[in-house]
Amino acid sequence: MPEPARPMQVKNPLNRQPATGLTERAAWKALAGHYQAIRGLHLRQLFAEDARRGERLSVEAAGIYLDYSKNRITDETIRLLVRLAEECGLRERIAAMFLGERINVTEKRAVLHTALRAPETEQVVVDGVDVVPQVHAVLKRMAAFSLRVRIGEWRGHTGKRIRNVISIGIGGSDLGPVMAYEALRHYSQRDMTFRFVSNVDGTDFEEATRDLDPAETLFIICSKTFTTLETLTNAHAARAWSLRRLGDERSVRRHFVAVSTNTEAVAKFGIDTANMFGFWDWVGGRYSMDSAIGLSTMIAIGPEHFRAMLAGFHAMDQHFRSAPFRQNIPILMGMLTVWNCNFFDAQTVAVLPYEQYLNRFPAYLQQLTMESNGKHVTLDGARVAYQTGPVYWGEPGTNGQHSFYQLIHQGTGLVPCDFIGFCQALNPIGHHHDLLMSNLFAQTEALAFGKTEDEVRAEGTPGWLAPHRAFEGNRPSNTLLAERLTPETLGLLVALYEHSVFTQGTIWNIDSYDQWGVELGKALAQRTAPELESADEPQLDHDSSTNALIRRYRRLRNART
Repeated sequence: MPEPARPMQVKNPLNRQPATGLTERAAWKALAGHYQAIRGLHLRQLFAEDARRGERLSVEAAGIYLDYSKNRITDETIRLLVRLAEECGLRERIAAMFLGERINVTEKRAVLHTALRAPETEQVVVDGVDVVPQVHAVLKRMAAFSLRVRIGEWRGHTGKRIRNVISIGIGGSDLGPVMAYEALRHYSQRDMTFRFVSNVDGTDFEEATRDLDPAETLFIICSKTFTTLETLTNAHAARAWSLRRLGDERSVRRHFVAVSTNTEAVAKFGIDTANMFGFWDWVGGRYSMDSAIGLSTMIAIGPEHFRAMLAGFHAMDQHFRSAPFRQNIPILMGMLTVWNCNFFDAQTVAVLPYEQYLNRFPAYLQQLTMESNGKHVTLDGARVAYQTGPVYWGEPGTNGQHSFYQLIHQGTGLVPCDFIGFCQALNPIGHHHDLLMSNLFAQTEALAFGKTEDEVRAEGTPGWLAPHRAFEGNRPSNTLLAERLTPETLGLLVALYEHSVFTQGTIWNIDSYDQWGVELGKALAQRTAPELESADEPQLDHDSSTNALIRRYRRLRNART
C-alpha cells in the first residue's frame, strides 16, 4: 500500500516549468536534429534491419499490450523523448497530481480523478483531508440505490417498477455515461432501457421519451452546480413530461434523482436531497465517468461490475505512477503523439476500435483530449510556438475501412492511428471475430509498409494505373490489444488515455484541466437567447452577419409553408 500522501514542498505554487521554453530545451533541439536525420527512413527499412523490432518496441502492463513498433522511430527517438519528458518535469508533475497539488492552475484546483478509484485502504489528502472515505461513502450510497432499482424495490409514484432510466447531462456528464453504457452493454440488465439526453435540441428529448411510460421512468439529472443551461432545460422538460401523466408534484421525488452539489437548487426542483449524489471540485467533468456521474452506468451493469471498472482505472493509475518512462504505456503514447504532431506535422489522431461496443469511444476521447489540450498559451500565459492538441476522431472497424481509410492510406496528410482490438469475442458467431481481427492486423501492416509501384506492376497492373494503386506506406500506428472487453478493461483504456493526455500537456507546458475556450460561446448565447424569444423586434448590436442571421431566423421561425 502506498504511504499516506503528504503535502509536496513545491517552490513554485503553480507547478510551472522553468523559464526555458519548450523549443529551447536541449532535448527538443536534439529531437529536431534527430528528426532531420531519420525523417527519410521508411518503416520497410527499419523492420528489415531489425528482425525483432515488433517484439522489442512493445510493452505489456495490467492486461494491455501496446505495439508501437510501427511508428517512425528508432531507439534513439525514444531515448530523446524520455529525456524531453524528464526535462519537462513529468515525474514531478505526476507526483504533484497524485498528491493533490493544485495543478489546474487557472482554476486553482487539485486534479484528483485518480482518487475516485482509489481503494479504501489508500489515503489521498486534499487540503489536509483524506478524501478516500468520502469517495467510498458516495460509492456505497450509489450501490445501495442501484440495487434497489435493479431488483425492483425502488418503485415509481404509482407503484410500478422502474424499467427505464434516462440520464440527462451534457459534456462529460453525458459522454462518459453514454460511452460506458454502450461499451458495457454486454453486462447490462437487459430488462431495463437506458437512454441519454444532452442536446438542447428538443428532438433529443422527444426521441428519448416518446415510447416510454412516465410511471416506469427514472430521470438522473447530472449537473454539479444544477445551473447548466442545457441540462436544466432538458430537466424541466422531463419534469413537465412526467407530471403530465402522473399529475402529482410529489411524484418528482420517486422519478428524479440528482448528481449535484447544489442542495438548495435540487430541493427547489422537487428532488429529495436524500437522493442527491455529490462529487467534488477536484473532479473535472470530462474525468468524471467513474464518479457519481456514472450512476446510470452502475444501475445498468450493477455495483460489482462498476467496481471492477474502477479497479481497472486504478491498475492503470498505478502503472502510470510507477513504471519507468520507457515501459510506461500512457507515457509512451503521449510522447509519440508529441513526436508525430510536432515533428511530422500530424494534425489529427484516428482512434479505431475493432469492437462494436466501443462505437462511442472515439467521441468520448474527443472531449477528453481536445478540451484538455486545445490550448494556445502556456501555464505562464505565453503564446505557444508549437502545435498542441491534435484532433481526435474515429469509428469502429471494419465500418471505417469503407469510409475514411482511403484518406489515411493515400491522402496527402499524415494521420497516426490507434488500433484497439480484443483477442476474445463477447459475441462469438462463426468466424466473425477472426475476420474482424484479420482486418485490424492487415490495416496496420498496409499502413506501415504499403505497396510500391513496382510491386503493383509485377501483379500485372498496367503502367498508367500503377500510381493509383500504389500505397506509399510509412504511416504510423499503435496497436492496443487486450484479452476481452470487460468492465476492468474499459477502466484500463480510459485511464490510459487520461494519462496520455496529461503527458502531452506536461510536455507542451499547458493546463490540461481547464476549459475556458467553451465559455465565450455560452456567454454570447445567454445574450442572444432573449433577442430570439422577444415578442418585440429587438435592438441588435452584433456584427452585421449575426444581426442578419437573427433577423432571418425571427422572420422564418413561425412561418408556415
